[in-house]
Amino acid sequence: MIIRIIISLIIGGVSGCIAGYIMNSKQSLVMNIILGLLGGIVGGVIGGFIGVGATNWIGSILISVVGACILIWAYRTFFK
Repeated sequence: MIIRIIISLIIGGVSGCIAGYIMNSKQSLVMNIILGLLGGIVGGVIGGFIGVGATNWIGSILISVVGACILIWAYRTFFK
């Protein structure tokens, strides 16, 4: 249980960093990691709606990156 949470946090952090580079984000690294963690949730929900899911850690990172990119876009749109 604890191992799974730690792995999820690592995947969220990595995906937040990747999404920050993709979106050319000017935010801090900490904000990108937070958006990556939340992006994993958003990506999972959106993936569930369209019938796409992750079966391994690479898929989890890809879904989290998509969710984090959506959140970075939303953050830029609504808070800037």
